[in-house]
Amino acid sequence: MDLNRIKQILSSSADIEVKYNGVSVWIDKINEDGKTATVHLRGPNKFEERSHAEISQLLEE
Repeated sequence: MDLNRIKQILSSSADIEVKYNGVSVWIDKINEDGKTATVHLRGPNKFEERSHAEISQLLEE
């Protein structure tokens, strides 16, 4: 995925599924380096687990 698409997803009110390493995630924000994003797993009780993901490794489903 590219940076512009991440920005579109973050500003959208739609529920857009994104996967990181085959797991469905929510994108929290684009990090200052512009190459990574902070994400967390979708689903109940998983919001505490945040990870930094390379934007290029995020896939829109």
